[in-house]
Amino acid sequence: MPAQRPYDLVLFGATGFTGGLTAEYLARHAPAGCRWALAGRNPAKLAAVRERLTAIDPACAALPLLTADASDPASLREVAGQARVVISTVGPYIRYGEPLVAACAEAGTDYVDLTGEPEFVDLMYVKHHARAVESGARLVHACGFDSVPHDLGALFTVGHLPKGSPISLQGFVRAGGSPSGGTLASALAAMSRPRGMLEAARRRRAVEPQPLERRVRIEYGLPRRSRDARAWIVPMPAIDPQVVARSAAALPAYGPDFRYGHFAAVKHLPVAAAGALGVVLLALAAQLPALRRAVSALHRPGQGPDERRRARSWFTVRFVGESDGQRVWTEVSGGDPGYGETAKMLAESALCLAFDELPPTVGQVTTATAMGPALIDRLTAAGLRFTVLPAPPTRAPGR
Repeated sequence: MPAQRPYDLVLFGATGFTGGLTAEYLARHAPAGCRWALAGRNPAKLAAVRERLTAIDPACAALPLLTADASDPASLREVAGQARVVISTVGPYIRYGEPLVAACAEAGTDYVDLTGEPEFVDLMYVKHHARAVESGARLVHACGFDSVPHDLGALFTVGHLPKGSPISLQGFVRAGGSPSGGTLASALAAMSRPRGMLEAARRRRAVEPQPLERRVRIEYGLPRRSRDARAWIVPMPAIDPQVVARSAAALPAYGPDFRYGHFAAVKHLPVAAAGALGVVLLALAAQLPALRRAVSALHRPGQGPDERRRARSWFTVRFVGESDGQRVWTEVSGGDPGYGETAKMLAESALCLAFDELPPTVGQVTTATAMGPALIDRLTAAGLRFTVLPAPPTRAPGR
């Protein structure tokens, strides 16, 4: 980790909606002595963000502003060279993300982002993992609601199961709130490129080492009624199970044979059917440029709900794990998943990389692999809940 650099953290994309929330979180919670800066392409907008932060903490009046553009690799290399950790909230990442990842991998700078785009994550592994290993950089994608609660929740659950035996784990997700405009844009970008996503996954499989004498599997299955979830469950077309599986492949604690299933949990069958249909229609719309633009216009990146609406939002992820004849139920829960808690998870991930004693890792790694219990402790202190349930739940997960 490069110590002699001007900044501990640089937030790239601070003028966006989620980037602004992340900046506000850092203004309230960055530790004393943390050297951080804002970066973006528009100096006037950066100055407006800084002025807003100054109302939270007057010390933010001196916050440095760095001009950098996703289309200008030289400016991104300059940012990466000045920071120990770079935070990126600039998506869709498949369009705008690679130059900053490349800059951080080259400079030995730790990197975190909010992406939920499998194609981007796989391509970044193929193109930049090896250089990051050489330089000592840790590249940690999916540090928001995609996929922190699921990745760390799986790790938390595995820690309460017998060691050395096969593990079967299922995660059941419920949430009340609005997806961010950036999330919608990323989802549409991913769905519009099915061939690219499959090709990126194939290229990654060709070069990524697999664990020896251990097996890791993702189980999808069909929509069905689940006794464990006390709800109808629908497989989620998200990056989360892939992230969990990669943590399982990297960490022997997940046992010799690990299986994971990841589902949306819905109390009523018509709601589950409507949700599945909505995903299908969104995927179809993503294939047609005119429809894709129309859907994107409904909820643009940089836009989001007001504070009152965010305060009413919530999420839960319940896990049921089984190993060696024993079962355990756990839950990760918190507030607004698309914005408030995502900004918190992203900021705390960056602070964890910058300031905590962590296991030695390099290259593209997951939150569970790079930070694990240290990040769980941080998020618990910040208000997220990681709970072992005393008995099988008697109601559907969530509210």
